[in-house]
Amino acid sequence: MNILLIGGCSAFTNNLIVKLKKEGHRVYLLSGSYFNKQPYQKVFEQYNFPYDTGCMNEIFESINPDVTIYMGAYDTNYDWDKGETEAVRYSSCMMNILMSYVMCNQGRLVYLSSQEVYENSYSENITEDVPVSPKNFKNMALAQAENACMSYRESSNKDIVVLRLDHVYMMPENRGDVIDPCTNMCNQALAKYTISVEENTAFSLMYFSDAIANIYRVITAKKTEYSLYNLSSEEVQTERELAELIRSSSKSDVQIVLKGGAAKRIVLSGERFRKEFGDSSLCDKKTVIRNIINHMKKNKNVFVYGEEKKSVREQFLDRSGWLIRTLIPFIENFAAFIVFFMLNNRAVGSKYFDSLDFYLLYVLLFAIVYGQQQAIVSATLAVAGYCFRQMYDRTGFELMLDSNTYVWIAQLFILGLAVGYMRDVISKMKREQKEEREYLGEQLRDIRDINESNVRVKDALETQIVNQNDSVGKIYSITSSLNQYSQEEVLFYSAEVIANLVKSRDVAVYTVSNDVYARLFSSTSEHAKMLGNSLRYRELGEMYETLASKSVYINRKLDERYPMMASAIYDSDDVLQIIVMIWTIPWERMTLGQANQLVVIGALIQDAVVRASRYIAALEQDRYLNGTKLLDADAFGALVTAYINAQKKGLTDCMILRMRDSEQYEDSISNALADTLRDHDYVGRLEDNRIYILLSNANRGDAQFVMKRIEEKFGYKTDILEDCEE
Repeated sequence: MNILLIGGCSAFTNNLIVKLKKEGHRVYLLSGSYFNKQPYQKVFEQYNFPYDTGCMNEIFESINPDVTIYMGAYDTNYDWDKGETEAVRYSSCMMNILMSYVMCNQGRLVYLSSQEVYENSYSENITEDVPVSPKNFKNMALAQAENACMSYRESSNKDIVVLRLDHVYMMPENRGDVIDPCTNMCNQALAKYTISVEENTAFSLMYFSDAIANIYRVITAKKTEYSLYNLSSEEVQTERELAELIRSSSKSDVQIVLKGGAAKRIVLSGERFRKEFGDSSLCDKKTVIRNIINHMKKNKNVFVYGEEKKSVREQFLDRSGWLIRTLIPFIENFAAFIVFFMLNNRAVGSKYFDSLDFYLLYVLLFAIVYGQQQAIVSATLAVAGYCFRQMYDRTGFELMLDSNTYVWIAQLFILGLAVGYMRDVISKMKREQKEEREYLGEQLRDIRDINESNVRVKDALETQIVNQNDSVGKIYSITSSLNQYSQEEVLFYSAEVIANLVKSRDVAVYTVSNDVYARLFSSTSEHAKMLGNSLRYRELGEMYETLASKSVYINRKLDERYPMMASAIYDSDDVLQIIVMIWTIPWERMTLGQANQLVVIGALIQDAVVRASRYIAALEQDRYLNGTKLLDADAFGALVTAYINAQKKGLTDCMILRMRDSEQYEDSISNALADTLRDHDYVGRLEDNRIYILLSNANRGDAQFVMKRIEEKFGYKTDILEDCEE
């Protein structure tokens, strides 16, 4: 069969290739990347393309595979530390693979998933019918890929099978293969001589050779009854039991550290697979774990320190490589000199080769290959060989007096040095050009990344302009709705407006009643009341100093005692009136732009407050009875309604007291009562002609304290109005 295997390099992938080749199948490989840093087993044809390449259809058409295997959960081409980004890329690549497979209209597709799609705890073994429970980005991507396979199988009537493997462990080839519980614990034992385990965590391990045997059964089956199978050994064990087994196999003094945590049990049920294909668990766990720990001990530097695994030859070259690399040109030079010396001796007196200068060729050869340094060495050896040969017929004194000897030597060195210099210059130019290309390539990649970032920013700005969520016009349109409310209602609903505009759940609005205290007027949550109903705002340290300078306070130190952002609203006489506190806001929104937006919002709210205040001042004589501080029924009724509506929305708390036999009291008692109460507490009559007291930002305990004080000071008895809607 023609089998297309899709996935990054790993011990799992390589052993699957070996199994398929051993059974006589022709294996094609799609690596998923242009560049392969790790070696694969040899295959019939290898395609180095990413999964989202445009030529995926052509790859399927050229191979026309009988079976396509996608490694899926065991594909090493994804860096799951970048969870969200990789989840999106994984899903898009999965769609491209499925579309190409469907368009090819040939063979079976086998997708390898894992138990990672389950993250809850299950008391019983998990069958294929149990809904998945992913929680992180990787597991959600795997679950989505399973659903996509099922959907394509139903809609296109294709032979697509999902195999969900249960805690596969393997004999690792490098540090990248240390991903399963077994090899992780082995690595901990080697690196720290301790193994951290959660005693209440249970699972089932399956050795990858058993997994490959089961996968092969599905590949070669003529027909499968189901689209989804769990592959599991169903040998349940806890993390502590596995750690004890590793400790006994390592024969080292390894400590087991127990961690707390809720009980968690994830064991897949392989009953469906066994009924259809039979059981193929052949590996003895104890023997396998002993082999794994011994293998990792032998290659400790690879698994603990991340060094690359090297052959004996590579290790020898690393240790003595610098010396060998330095000596190799000289050794080659001496060996070539012997050959050319013999050729020169044979050419002497020859009719055809007597005029051929073998020494000159020898010098030029090493000048071209190695440059000036070896040209000097070869020229020196050539001169020595020439002199040795000439002394067969002449004495050394005669040789020294012969001018032709010096001309020949000069010719030899000049040509050798000139050619060697040219070679060194050309090599230097090539090296500089290569470095320049690499530098420009990096610059081009940086420019491309910057351009992509600029495109994202442009798109975000376009979206912002289109949606107008944060524009001044949008802010004004929202805050202008406050103009329809009274002064008290403006402050109630301003907290809600600010929360919507800055996208925060916890906003509090404080009003400054005097030069010392600020009173909580409204809030959107309990968390926003952290500083209490009343506070000395001048004792807020850095926050007050920032607000006093009319700047927006940003809690860059993330001090839990203070809000994340705060802003002060001043009146026309630069007197502090309102403090707005935002307790929760995303870190990325704690920017100068957000601070400026908060200033704009505060100014618009101040405008609404001023408008309401002027309106109340204009009607002040009509609101109070007989020049007292007692509000008439209409004004007090509107005020009570505003507070009750705000209380229903969770923006404030209030209590209403009713004075007993108050219809007999004179209106003038309101002056004494008002002087006893706080600035934002009110006294007034309603339609029943009784006197009522509205306590803002007060609970039952506060109300009982006020009732006791009124009775002690004035002798008036009051009751709490239980039903505020009366």
